[in-house]
Amino acid sequence: MFLEIVSPEAKLFQGEVTSVSLPGVDGSFQLLNQHAPIVSTLKEGTVKITATQFHFNKESEGKFAKINEQNYSLAISSGTIEMKDNKVIVLVD
Repeated sequence: MFLEIVSPEAKLFQGEVTSVSLPGVDGSFQLLNQHAPIVSTLKEGTVKITATQFHFNKESEGKFAKINEQNYSLAISSGTIEMKDNKVIVLVD
């Protein structure tokens, strides 16, 4: 599935991923390939991304923490997510 993470300042990440875990206001949840459409608000927490390869731009790479070769995380204060047609858009603060 394709993931985009966007902040008010810049697009932080875009690329193909195998899963993304998010801190929803009603509890954490995970999205996998071909997940049903969903819109949700996010609370303060950590977005965890799993992919076979990562490509960050120089401005946003420092915002992500490397867990291992296939996993990175991003701390957020709040946000919104939309999953539709196997594309995930995450708007974060």
